[in-house]
Amino acid sequence: MTRIIAGRAGSLRLEVPKAGTRPTSDRVREAIFSALESWGVVDGARVLDLYAGSGALGLEAASRGAASVTLVEKHPQAAQVASRNAKTVLQAWRGGAAGAAGGSRASGASGASGAPTIEVERQAVQTFLDRELARGASERWDVALIDPPYDLDDESLTANLTALVPLLAPEAVVLVERSSRSPEPTLPAGLEPIRNRAYGETLLWWSEPA
Repeated sequence: MTRIIAGRAGSLRLEVPKAGTRPTSDRVREAIFSALESWGVVDGARVLDLYAGSGALGLEAASRGAASVTLVEKHPQAAQVASRNAKTVLQAWRGGAAGAAGGSRASGASGASGAPTIEVERQAVQTFLDRELARGASERWDVALIDPPYDLDDESLTANLTALVPLLAPEAVVLVERSSRSPEPTLPAGLEPIRNRAYGETLLWWSEPA
């Protein structure tokens, strides 16, 4: 079972795709968000969740006060699950009101409710990042959460990180979650390591803009 751990949607159960994804354990998610909250970077943040799967990481951020969350997942079934989970989290923000219907965008009014905006982008991570670079968007992400399949090669991950760098806010934090059997991520120019932590078979690699 996957659930939201804390925040407005705390204890809410999330749907998980039947195949093709590897949900982050509750223990590891709690460690991730303990670190992020200790650095004061979640509340009001723009959060990007790459290889989102069910959306559990990004939606945890939404529950804990992120202003907006973008979930990027190329697999159709997983993206549909992430969309349904986003609506469920927004229902918790709205006290049980019906979630947004249809489309890939689930948004909450930013007025009295303070609900976040959640978008699900059904496309490959590199395609999404290249598109954002081409758009030249002025807004930047404060938190980037990257939990790729364990079989993603280091060259592809480095390409993702390289494209991500210009899209980050100056004080952003980047997380890469990998198997303990995977090599250390190769950071491109523009990113520098903060720390890494091991949780069983999972390694968390933290970095920030140089």
